[in-house]
Amino acid sequence: MQKPNERLKGQTAIVTGGSSGIGAAVSLALGKDGANVIINYNSHKEEAEQISEEINKDSICGKAIAVKADVSVEKDVIAMFKTGIEEFGTIDICIANAGLQQDAALHEMTLKQWQTVIDVNLTGQFLAVREAIKEFMKRGMRPEVSKSLGKIIHMSSVHQIIPWAGHANYAASKGGIVMLMESICQEYAPFKIRCNSIAPGAIRTPINREAWETEMALEKLNKLIPYKRIGIPEDIGSVAAWLSSDESEYINGTTIFVDGGMTCYPGFTTNG
Repeated sequence: MQKPNERLKGQTAIVTGGSSGIGAAVSLALGKDGANVIINYNSHKEEAEQISEEINKDSICGKAIAVKADVSVEKDVIAMFKTGIEEFGTIDICIANAGLQQDAALHEMTLKQWQTVIDVNLTGQFLAVREAIKEFMKRGMRPEVSKSLGKIIHMSSVHQIIPWAGHANYAASKGGIVMLMESICQEYAPFKIRCNSIAPGAIRTPINREAWETEMALEKLNKLIPYKRIGIPEDIGSVAAWLSSDESEYINGTTIFVDGGMTCYPGFTTNG
């Protein structure tokens, strides 16, 4: 872990899907900056506990606990927030990160495949941020730790704007996140709640292993990335920590793309 800086000292964050990949990197980054972290997992208990232990073993970092919850199930999300509030007193930051893919050509996609992805990737984010907003409004301002009443970060994707054949359920879920995030900003910014999204491009995580684990696959992938390298989870973690801090206090209702330029459509570099 990098040297901590305490930008988030005294605050508590929930990171859904925090046990692996981007979620794990975000959890570690927030802990490094002094936040207490509730690391949500659904099926990877051991990994979540390992991340928790890594944060807890550093005396300068915040404290962390691992909490099981299926983010697509309302009672699980409510219980997760209850546990976090009982443990740390309140929630200041909600990182709605949990997501999955179930890919298929649209004419072959089952209703279950469609519904599972929408339930986790979109409804799961709604449930998490709804509970966060309830806690922010109930608790009130804490000017000793932050200029904002609360901070929400949705984990989106470049596919909120780039169509993705064969992944219509995933792309639709990420497109929905944009309007959810912007609507929350419009409604709750007057209360000093900040709501933004991070949209990763190609990141080296287990969910997209086929796209980077061989030299040939990586070469093909890099053709889509002007910066000519695949991202790593820490690229997202550092942005999430900064976006959770008062250093970004006037940023609200926007998406930060962390993609090495993928959304600049490199296929058009030679006139298309």
